[in-house]
Amino acid sequence: MRRPYRVVVAKPGLDGHDRGAKVIARALRDAGFEVIYTGLHQTPEQVVRAALDEDADAVGLSLLSGAHLTLVPKVIEGLRAEGLGDVLVVVGGIIPAADVPVLKDAGVAEVFTPGAPLPDIAAWLEQALDAREERLSGTAGSA
Repeated sequence: MRRPYRVVVAKPGLDGHDRGAKVIARALRDAGFEVIYTGLHQTPEQVVRAALDEDADAVGLSLLSGAHLTLVPKVIEGLRAEGLGDVLVVVGGIIPAADVPVLKDAGVAEVFTPGAPLPDIAAWLEQALDAREERLSGTAGSA
C-alpha cells in the first residue's frame, strides 16, 4: 500500500442489517486502510457527500435488500457528477450472480458476496487502488 487509502463503507437504502458492513470496515482498518463507516439508511446522495467530504479513494456499498440495481448506479452517477469518477466502487452483500455483470457495466470495480475471505478483499482492494494510483500519476512500472 503506497499510502493509507481512505474507504467509505456505506449501507444505502432501507436495509437495517449492518453486521457485514461493520466486519468489512474493521477488516479493512486492520489491513491499514482508513475507514469511514457512514451507518445505516444512507441515501445515494449522502454516500456521495461522504466520499467527497472524506476525500475517499474507494466506496464500499453493502446491500442485502435487493435494491442494488437501483441504488448502486445512483451512487456511481453521483460520484461522477461530483468529479469523483476515479473513486473505486465495490459492492458486497446478497447479489445474485446474474446481477454482477450489470453492476460491473454500471461502473462497479468488484462484487464480493458472502463467504469472500476478508484478507482476499483487503488484498484485492489494495492492489486495485495501487494500480489506480499508478494510472492517475502516470508512474506505471515504478515503485
